[in-house]
Amino acid sequence: MAPAKSSKKASKTASKYVVDFSNAATIFDKEGFVTFLNNKIKVDGRTGNLGDLISVEKEGDSKVAVVAHTEFSGRYLKYLTKKYLKKTNVRDWLRVVSVSKGVYELRYFNVVVSDDEDEDDDE
Repeated sequence: MAPAKSSKKASKTASKYVVDFSNAATIFDKEGFVTFLNNKIKVDGRTGNLGDLISVEKEGDSKVAVVAHTEFSGRYLKYLTKKYLKKTNVRDWLRVVSVSKGVYELRYFNVVVSDDEDEDDDE
C-alpha cells in the first residue's frame, strides 16, 4: 500500500524578496517605489489587488521587502523595479542585480575608460 501524499500547498510558507538600494539612496525615491509596487503588482490578473496575499513594506532606510503568501516570482519584482527606474529616468545610471536568492540590489553602471583609448587621443 502506498503512503498518503501530503499536500504541499497546505504547508506553503511565505516568500520574501528584498530590494536593497543602499548604493543609490541619493537618487532613488523609496516612498514612490513602494507606492508604485502597491499599484502595479498583479494578483489573479488584476493590478492593485494585493489584499492579505502580498505586502510591500519598508525595511530601514535603504531596503524594501515584498512578502508574498501566494505564488510570486522574483523575476517579476526585478521587472517592476526596472520599469520604475525607467519611469523615473534613472535607468541609464542604475541596474538591478540579483545578489542572492530573493535579494536584489541597485548598483551604478561601471563605466571604465581603457588606457588604449586615451593614448589614441594624444597622438
